[in-house]
Amino acid sequence: MSYKSVQRFGSPGFFPAGSILSLEGVVKASGAWNGQLEPRGDKSQGQLVPGSYLDLPEGLTDGAALDRSGTIRFEPAGLHLKFTPAEGDVKVNSDDSTDIQYTGSWQWEYTAATYDDYQKDIRWTEGLDATAKLDFLGTKVSYIGRREQDLSKIRVKIDGQEVTSGLVEPGKDGSGAPMTGTKSQEVLWTSPQLEYGPHTIEITNTESKRAYLDAFQVFIGDVPGPPEYDKAACAMLNDPGAIDVTIPGSTPTDTSSPSPTDSNTDDPDDPDDPDDPDDPNDPDPDPDDNGSDHDGTIGGDQVRVVTPTTTSTTTATVTPTNTGPTATKYYRAQVANTPSGGVETGVAPDEEQPPYGLMAGGMALVMGTAGGGLLLRRRKAEHAGGAH
Repeated sequence: MSYKSVQRFGSPGFFPAGSILSLEGVVKASGAWNGQLEPRGDKSQGQLVPGSYLDLPEGLTDGAALDRSGTIRFEPAGLHLKFTPAEGDVKVNSDDSTDIQYTGSWQWEYTAATYDDYQKDIRWTEGLDATAKLDFLGTKVSYIGRREQDLSKIRVKIDGQEVTSGLVEPGKDGSGAPMTGTKSQEVLWTSPQLEYGPHTIEITNTESKRAYLDAFQVFIGDVPGPPEYDKAACAMLNDPGAIDVTIPGSTPTDTSSPSPTDSNTDDPDDPDDPDDPDDPNDPDPDPDDNGSDHDGTIGGDQVRVVTPTTTSTTTATVTPTNTGPTATKYYRAQVANTPSGGVETGVAPDEEQPPYGLMAGGMALVMGTAGGGLLLRRRKAEHAGGAH
């Protein structure tokens, strides 16, 4: 996954590191398998502020098990963006005038040499009704400033409403006694627990005396799943088309093997094999005889084994037609020991009677035709030195 243009997904708020961006797609499948895939990818984010670019997951994945071959058409149908915020907190510095909205006369001051303010600076005002406001996503928020003698009282509102009728008094310490010195990065006020979502905190100076704002601290509680506030649907601008994927079937293999007791099996390394094409004593050394019959027939019937091939884009097929020498393999008809006197009598086969059983390469093909018998007698006569 990557961005195509300068436009990016942006952070919806202030978040600590560990938030998750999830992209979930919808892909419709039809053909050999009908259904819907929902590929998903997740990407962990660093610390975020509003407008921060969100890192995309490397890709989206999903899977489905198929138990048959065929062609499946995949059509993308949508993409959804979901953001799950990390649990934790993040501080928004008072210097961030982009996210904190100020009204009235506020001054910025660099304070590193004197005070331990957050990020070594602070904002202050002496204007009556001067305000500072922050929009945030979270479950709680705190107002951070200084405590020192004779400061103005501050009114705090959440989502436009006062949480309590009392005002914040930064001129007093935690016990309510007047301050005698200065304390930096003091948590002056914290909201009650809020439901996760968009909220606003606003502080207002109620007197014509000094008031400070050092930072706002935004808290995010445990959010079990992507909130509705942080979801978006991406619409397709044009037709993305479809992808056809062909799932091939399994490739059949020739598992046949000649019987170990079959005395007439072709063996190219056997010098006594009458059908060895390299045997100089073979009375019929046919150069075209590669262990098969001359015409590939047994009694007029062809015997073929077609081995399918597969590719990544086409479905493997088994075609019962002659596909050429690379796809057709012929097998010699073999004569088993067929005694005329019955099983296990040891009587030699009668020359005047056609054989009753033929075997082709160990395959159970029974060819009891008269033509098969004539062909076998002809082959036997040739090896005995008879006429061609």
